[in-house]
Amino acid sequence: MYVRRPRRTLLVGLATAALVATGTGMAAAESTPAPAAKPTGDGAKALCKRAPKIDHRIDRALKRLNAGADKRGSIARLQQRVDNAKAAGHSEIATYLQDRLTFRKSLVTTLQQRQKDLNDVRTWCGNNNEGAS
Repeated sequence: MYVRRPRRTLLVGLATAALVATGTGMAAAESTPAPAAKPTGDGAKALCKRAPKIDHRIDRALKRLNAGADKRGSIARLQQRVDNAKAAGHSEIATYLQDRLTFRKSLVTTLQQRQKDLNDVRTWCGNNNEGAS
């Protein structure tokens, strides 16, 4: 004869756990959340420490963007793809790629500005004990 008692006990246990969980969830939802901690500094020390890595990353991105048509991610390669799409008569593809090209060209300007700003940060770090003060 087959006994169903263990299955019934399991189902009752699961139902009880679900009720307890929803009750706990309701209590947690009713309580007020703790306010987020406000930053105590400007993160100068950490930025001074990361500046060489950031500079390397910006240099690498600019090198890739300014590379020739044989390098993936370059402006020249994307321009070639736009030209190929136009030559093939794929106007929708050409429009999509042209928008990407416009963004990628603006990215060069943004990265160059970040590079200048980072040079100012490096100068500041050198004059202020690497941000430890």
